[in-house]
Amino acid sequence: MRVCVIGTGYVGLVTGACLAHTGHEVICVDNNEEKVKTMKAGRSPIYEPGLSEIMTAAIQSGNIEFTTDLEAGVHHGDILFIAVGTPALPTGDSDTRYVEAVARGIGAHLKQGYKVIVNKSTVPIGSGDWVRSIVLDGIAEREKALVGSGKTGEDLVNHIEVDFDVVSNPEFLREGSAVYDTFNPDRIVLGSNSDRALTMMQELYAPIVNREVAQEKDLPPVPVVMTDLCSAEMIKYAANSFLATKISFINEVANICDRVGADVTQVAKGIGLDSRIGNKFLNAGIGWGGSCFPKDVSALVHTADDYGYDAQLLKSAVEVNQRQRLMALEKLQHELKILKGKTIGLLGLTFKPDTDDMRDAPSLVLIENLNRLGAKVKAYDPIVSQTGLRSGLSGVYVETDPERLADGCDALVLVTDWKQFAELDYTKMASLMHTPIMVDGRNFLDRTQLEAIGFRYVGIGR
Repeated sequence: MRVCVIGTGYVGLVTGACLAHTGHEVICVDNNEEKVKTMKAGRSPIYEPGLSEIMTAAIQSGNIEFTTDLEAGVHHGDILFIAVGTPALPTGDSDTRYVEAVARGIGAHLKQGYKVIVNKSTVPIGSGDWVRSIVLDGIAEREKALVGSGKTGEDLVNHIEVDFDVVSNPEFLREGSAVYDTFNPDRIVLGSNSDRALTMMQELYAPIVNREVAQEKDLPPVPVVMTDLCSAEMIKYAANSFLATKISFINEVANICDRVGADVTQVAKGIGLDSRIGNKFLNAGIGWGGSCFPKDVSALVHTADDYGYDAQLLKSAVEVNQRQRLMALEKLQHELKILKGKTIGLLGLTFKPDTDDMRDAPSLVLIENLNRLGAKVKAYDPIVSQTGLRSGLSGVYVETDPERLADGCDALVLVTDWKQFAELDYTKMASLMHTPIMVDGRNFLDRTQLEAIGFRYVGIGR
């Protein structure tokens, strides 16, 4: 099938590259010329395991192209994905101006033929009908311009006879495993009032639904949830809000464990074996961050407020998460007392491993507060330390290796649970520190091993 993906962030680029890998003809559109040049050269502008290889193969097969020309993309695609960012506003609502601009642009370039316009961006509930109205506005504006210019005949006829439907197709990709998640999804959600549009979307996803590109090809077909636009949009927000609340719950339990002497890792294991609860998202630590959980929970709270409902549970999940980011700071103060003049090293900067994403990362809160208390802050991150991202950070010295990080530190804080951090030479690192204290903000490291080589180990809820 012929596909156009507008926006090449995490969602758009992964979606476009993976659909090209399954055999579809894909054009990815972005208004950033330098970014498009980078992608044309076969280089991914984001760090995502496996993405560069998928992109290179798709370019070589001729199944993917990159352009800044929205009109060319609209004319090419039978299915048009809107995959631009919807960052959170200070009010907690989503900033939908980029979605609006793309929808209006699509309308301005639609001609004869049927198109399916897909909301892949995480948009406020009710945006399906809103996008349709914006596309129609774009069509009307073009009609007005054509009539005003005196054009008649084929140009005007082609424009007037456009036919399209809108589909909500929320993404459930995890940064760091987005390619895997695309090819091995738990489910695919399609929301529309058009059977024709839903049929085309099923055809588009058939290789994925039938496990043709899955890691385990013998599994049953991927479940496809077909519903209305509003319900599809709500599924995305509800899923992320539930997971965020689950993390906040286990962090609340961890804080109680600290006070009564229980070990939250054992508590999580015990409750996770209950099939009604499950063991995922029960890792206590210093809170969630990134671009999805904070934005989506806030957006759902804002939507509830708009309709006169006080979503107290979701608001509490956010409050617990904000407080949790300061737990590492409290533990440092307990161990070192006065932090002024002390040197603190952070292991990890990104909000999670296997990504270069710093959006709403807990490390940023720690850096800000450690600076406020007069501490010197150093950090090492497997990705940030080797990229230009380090130049955008303030209040922290970004070191190039773990030993340089440890040198002269009064304590280390594990902020991001990168797999590499389980294999570091902690014996050497301890010898370089003023005081070998490890605050394990993810309960990730081997406590027994660290204590055997002289570290004072401090976990979360342990």
